Amino acid sequence: MPFTFHTHSGQFCRHGKGSLEDVVRAAVSKNMLVLGLSEHVPRSRAEDLYPEEADMTTDDLHRVFGDYVSEARRLREKYRHQIEILIGAETELITDTTPEELEALRGKYKLDYFVGSIHHVDGMPMDFSQELYDKIVARFEDDRAAMFRRYFDQQLVLLQKIQPEIIGHFDLVRIFHPYSQEGIEDPLAQAEIRSLASRNIDYAIAYGAIFEINSRAWKKGLRDAYPQRDLLREILQKGGRVTISDDSHSAQDVGMHYDRLHAYLCEMGVDALHYLRRTEEGGGSRVETCVLEKATEHRFWTANNYAPPPPEL
Repeated sequence: MPFTFHTHSGQFCRHGKGSLEDVVRAAVSKNMLVLGLSEHVPRSRAEDLYPEEADMTTDDLHRVFGDYVSEARRLREKYRHQIEILIGAETELITDTTPEELEALRGKYKLDYFVGSIHHVDGMPMDFSQELYDKIVARFEDDRAAMFRRYFDQQLVLLQKIQPEIIGHFDLVRIFHPYSQEGIEDPLAQAEIRSLASRNIDYAIAYGAIFEINSRAWKKGLRDAYPQRDLLREILQKGGRVTISDDSHSAQDVGMHYDRLHAYLCEMGVDALHYLRRTEEGGGSRVETCVLEKATEHRFWTANNYAPPPPEL
């Protein structure tokens, strides 16, 4: 313990590195209690392939996803005495048919959970590169508030249609927005845009979602983990449940920036972390939510040098 529920590998994700088993071994080496595997769901339109997937078809994406689930099941059995593995997927929301595609995927593969993420605004990828992000801004005629409004409206559709167990990088729309620069306004400072984020927070809390605190934001140069502190503070004040994730894309990324994450949790007063576990029941299994109290005091942090040891008495 603790854990991460947002992971990728180069075996099943072109912008990752290494094998899925490498990721599992890295989590085992850090004595994590639970590891959530969450490769990207396949996209259904050729125009949504990334440049790195130029030699692939959408059929290839679906085949790769099926291969991922098969390998994840093999690894769950192989390492069952060392770590609990949950098999999930990270979502998209690109077209009006995406929710139905996600539900079909969940049913076909009997996935344990979804990381509910949005990577596109109006069908355009926003987190792949600064260049593509700027193209979205240009489509909205440099009205960044309108872009943020569309993002949070699309996010609400995902929450309502899918009700993902974990909310992925809640404010990813900030990834390439230079709001920390002098003279550049953060659209979330506008009452209207903030109210949309608050609306989504309220909806997610009401159905029991868990918000991930995602340490990959530091790799992208943001001040805080996702969500940034203004939104995390609101989530906590409203009684929202949170977990931690590294959004790793390789074995080397497992536990990435967890030293900064521990400090961030302490600074923000996060005392309890929630996590998912599988329980056997009636010849089948279901996923339940558990809580780790006094999470920042757990020996995991000091054992992995993510936090200094407590002072000697």
